[in-house]
Amino acid sequence: MPKGRRGAPGGTVPCRVVVCRDCCCGSPKVTGVDHAAQSARLRAEVPVRISDCLDVCDQANVIVVQPSAAGRAAGARPVWLGLVNDTEATEDIVAWVRAGGPGVAPLPDVLDLYAFTPPRRAGRP
Repeated sequence: MPKGRRGAPGGTVPCRVVVCRDCCCGSPKVTGVDHAAQSARLRAEVPVRISDCLDVCDQANVIVVQPSAAGRAAGARPVWLGLVNDTEATEDIVAWVRAGGPGVAPLPDVLDLYAFTPPRRAGRP
């Protein structure tokens, strides 16, 4: 486990984070954001998967926090966060994931401002 990455009791990782970095997210279209630093900060704490376009470009930059096994057992679903364009929001995400994330720790009020429900994609039942 990389330095700084904190696991839950028993050595399990609390959550996983998906970072959109394609069409609009992570591009110069979203100005004033150090995209590489944001990804590096998240990677220092939790497993991060870089994704192609998640089809919610109007919410760039998008980060999805996936619940841990304990969170899923509690009925949690992934939490989609949009317009994550400042370091404070990234730090709030890191703190929430450290606390357990979806289904384990309540979504902080400040992150509730970033949360959104993604539209259903065509072709899904």
